Amino acid sequence: MNYTSEMEKAMHQSHGIGYEQYSRCVDSRLKVEQRRQEDFKAGQRIVAEVDRLIHR
Repeated sequence: MNYTSEMEKAMHQSHGIGYEQYSRCVDSRLKVEQRRQEDFKAGQRIVAEVDRLIHR
């Protein structure tokens, strides 16, 4: 996969590390993926709450 400068910038902004460190260090990768999973779950809870409020 070709990694663009925009992708690198987003990685730094979101996770504080670059793609190279992410790809080389398993611990960094696990932390990033854990944060992504937590963000996804939080988003799913928000969607469920909004859906619940809309369909009262």
